[in-house]
Order: sequence, then C-alpha cells, then structure tokens
Amino acid sequence: MDIATLIGLIGGSILVLSAIVMGGSALIFLNIPGILIVVGGTIATCFIKFSLNDVINSMKVVMKAFMVKLEPPTDIIIKMVGYAKIAKKEGLIALEKEDPGEEFATKAIRYLSDGYDEGLIEDMLNKDTRLTVQRHTVGQNLFKGMGDSAPAFGMIGTLIGLVQMLSSMSDPSSIGPAMAVALLTTLYGALIANLICLPIADKLSMRSKQELDNKNIIREAAIGIARGVTPMVLEESLKIYLSPKNREKMTTKNKGESKNE
Repeated sequence: MDIATLIGLIGGSILVLSAIVMGGSALIFLNIPGILIVVGGTIATCFIKFSLNDVINSMKVVMKAFMVKLEPPTDIIIKMVGYAKIAKKEGLIALEKEDPGEEFATKAIRYLSDGYDEGLIEDMLNKDTRLTVQRHTVGQNLFKGMGDSAPAFGMIGTLIGLVQMLSSMSDPSSIGPAMAVALLTTLYGALIANLICLPIADKLSMRSKQELDNKNIIREAAIGIARGVTPMVLEESLKIYLSPKNREKMTTKNKGESKNE
C-alpha cells in the first residue's frame, strides 16, 4: 500500500472539509445538480475520448497509485547477478529451476533456460516493455483528460446557474443564494481536478517510470547473461541505474558479504 497517496488524498480532503465546517454550515456546499454536471460530464468525456476497454483497463491501472508491488532496483540487480553466477557455473539450463517471482523476470529467465539467442531475447523483452508503457500511458492520459475536463464542466455548471439566477432577477432576495450555488460547480471541478485526477496521473507516471527502470535492468541483465558476461562486469553495468547513494550502499554490502565468506 502506498501510504503517501492515501495521506495526500485523505489529508487534502480533511483540510478542505475543515475549512468548510469552520466557515459555517457544510450543507450549503452540497449541490446535487452541480455534482451531476461536473462528475457526470467528466466521466462522459472519458467515454468520448477513449474506448470502453481503455476506460475499464485504466481503472485497473489506477490501483498502481495505491498499491506498491515493485521490487527495489538494488534487489533486482542482486537477484540477476545471482542468476549470472548460476549460469556461469552450471550453464543456462540450470536457470530452469529458478523462480524470480516477478512476471517479467520469470519470462527473461525462461528465455535464457530455453536457449533463446540474445537477439531474440532482446526483441521479445523490448516488445513486452513497449506494450506495458502503452497501457500505462493510456491510464495516465485518461486521468489527465479528467483533470482537464472537470474544471471546464465546473464552469459550464456555473454558467447554467448564472442563467437560472438572471432569469429570477425579479426577486432580489434569491440572487445571493443562487449565485452561491452557481459558483459551487467551479469549486467541484477544481477539487476533482487538483486533488484527485491530476495528482493520480502524476503518480501513475512516476510508477510507470519505476517499472520501466526495473524492466530495463532485467532486460540488460538477461542479455548480458546470454552473452556470457561475467557476474562482476554485469553488476557494474547494472549499477548505472542506481543513484550514487544506492551504488555506494550496494558496494558496501557486497564487501561485507565477501568478508563473511
């Protein structure tokens, strides 16, 4: 579970609700027609911009903003270097017994144990990576689109409210409440866009980049193992994906393990 996403959503909601409650009755901020216009219109635009399958799949992708299942890059490098050592000592066929646990890494190890040449391994893993990025991009674009549409429908709701208000100008006492209701849809649109849709799109983009980095590490490791690169050289080449701080930590850890051995 990604605690940061929950903290942001819950914390932001609490802050907004607290400000509303401290300013008076919270019920004056509830306007059902306005909610229908903003929420309904925003969802409707998703089905216009994207196919039904894209919308359904994007709802699955959004869980990546809340659920974190990605391995740290350092763990992946250590694991792949371990497979390189096994392949060096016992041959590629020995990798058949290994179970990385993660789907992409399992494919890479299976290709190696089945004796695929490095070119074919690279092509198949690259294709898998491209399709994954495409799926993630659709999910990100959908929430960015919702973030763009929500304020627009908020403005549409405001204009509808203003028209209704101006049509009843004969009763001055109703102008104030009608104006407040008209402005509520703008508030709804701004909140949906800036507290939910756009932050989720950004979080999905970050998750996609992290997953892409992990896949690149696995792909390069698999190609290196297929080429017969030594585990030490492979490890050094994969450390490029790590930050300087994590590279130093990994080097220190490896030195400690070497002394213990």
